[in-house]
Amino acid sequence: MRVLHTADLHLGRQFNGIPLDEDHQAILDQIVGTVVDLRADVLIIAGDIFDRAAPPAAAVRQFNAFLSRIAAETSAAVVLIAGNHDSGDRIASMSIMTDARRALIRGVVSADEKPLLLSDAHGVVAFSGLPFSYEFAARECFSDETMQTPEDVMAAQVASARRNVPEGARWVIVAHAFVAGADGSDSERPLARVGGVETVRPDVFNGAHYVALGHLHRPQFVGVPHLRYSGSPLAFGFDEADAAKSMSLVEIDVAGKTTIEDIPFKPLRGVRILKGKHAELLLAKPSDNFVKAVLTDETPVIDAMKRLRAVFPNACDLTYQREERAPEIKSLAGTGARAADPIEVIGDFLNFVRNDPMTDTERAIVAPALHLAQNGGEAV
Repeated sequence: MRVLHTADLHLGRQFNGIPLDEDHQAILDQIVGTVVDLRADVLIIAGDIFDRAAPPAAAVRQFNAFLSRIAAETSAAVVLIAGNHDSGDRIASMSIMTDARRALIRGVVSADEKPLLLSDAHGVVAFSGLPFSYEFAARECFSDETMQTPEDVMAAQVASARRNVPEGARWVIVAHAFVAGADGSDSERPLARVGGVETVRPDVFNGAHYVALGHLHRPQFVGVPHLRYSGSPLAFGFDEADAAKSMSLVEIDVAGKTTIEDIPFKPLRGVRILKGKHAELLLAKPSDNFVKAVLTDETPVIDAMKRLRAVFPNACDLTYQREERAPEIKSLAGTGARAADPIEVIGDFLNFVRNDPMTDTERAIVAPALHLAQNGGEAV
């Protein structure tokens, strides 16, 4: 059986305030084309279909048109789940009056997860869709007030799904989670409350022949090849500059062993970080890519971004190299007596934030002010 694994579309999202509607349409067209060209039996979308719970109307229409094309132009079944950015109820509403023989659409958590059962020449493959759920909703669903972490929720969902998998069937789980050992990106929203542990151990999914994961935006497997993130089809931050984006074509053989091939996406606009003097960047080849400029000029450049956008109309971030220091904690060397001296503490702070020690002129200004503060505001 051939499965095309995608995730994290984030329809309706912008890149630093620039709409991505056309970029998303190009991606959706490529997914349809891949399903057709490679004759995929199943299309998986592992959560975060939309970028927020109440997406723009244009994003909803875009996704509806995409599903209509999948239904009309292909024979593939569809398995999709809600992610942490989605409204579970909105996703669940898509399942109303849907052909249950060809689609599994899961929006809200259930204590009785029934799979979509499909057959190939080797027998039955069961697909279990486990939508993202926060702990408070899962406690109510499973009548278990002890649930405290995303792992508790996922373990309960997997156990619920496992009970409904037919004996001898190959089993595919679709889930939206942060599995321990994987690499995240800056653009992902945490799955746990502040200070909580958001990761799920890989062995929670024991028994599944393939786990199609969503949430993390970098394509990767976690520990073993059959636990895989397809990644997002677009880069949503400069930490993913020049990152290769892809969907995963998964072939499941008679024994449940998987063979995985990355199918590259071809985005309309790339994400790049350019470094150099402002005058040099203005001589570069014009591009529609999203650009962050890191200027090596020693002094500020007048109208730097405005002039840069004449060459790169989608330039959306600009910094100076001298301001981008490594976030290491500098050693405040010295004795305890020195560290306790307020004027030296201020000097160390200035050196930390600007990489330049306190000058004699600054010391002459700071010292009287400190003496004044130490004496209750009265001059001595």
